[in-house]
Amino acid sequence: MLVLLVLLMCLGFEMPHGDAQVPAIFKITNVVHTNQYGKMNKESYLVLTHRGKQNYRNRYLYVTLYVNDIQADLDLPTLNGDASCHLHHHGFQNIGGLGCDGGMSDPAAQWYPDQMIWIDFNNGMFGPGDTIRIEVYDGLTGKIISRDTWPSQKKYTTQWFYNYFLNPQAA
Repeated sequence: MLVLLVLLMCLGFEMPHGDAQVPAIFKITNVVHTNQYGKMNKESYLVLTHRGKQNYRNRYLYVTLYVNDIQADLDLPTLNGDASCHLHHHGFQNIGGLGCDGGMSDPAAQWYPDQMIWIDFNNGMFGPGDTIRIEVYDGLTGKIISRDTWPSQKKYTTQWFYNYFLNPQAA
């Protein structure tokens, strides 16, 4: 038993960052740092995939981006592709994908499960080795719906181990 405990401590398990209460409904499934020819240019392009079960009106969704735990200079007040075309682009170049389809006032303009949205941020917004956290909010309530981090965080940390196994209250 002691060997197992020492092994777990040495492996350095990590806890997920952020509030565990916020689910990762919209998962970051791809991040691109190269141009179409494979040349490194800090493209700052990512893909979000809807992994939940509920549909969301894309018009009322907005994102906040954190790079290395610092909020990025971004103003993307909607994930509706039609509406974003009419916005001043601040911090992003374009958005697309099935999840952002539909007219701004069309009630059928929803992000359905298993659909993707890609966001092409300004080049250099993030690069290789950066930790990216994206939070998706409901624009009507201002409440956070989803949070995900790239690259994925390990589930357990040494601190988790100490709290779970060595905390007198847990025993």
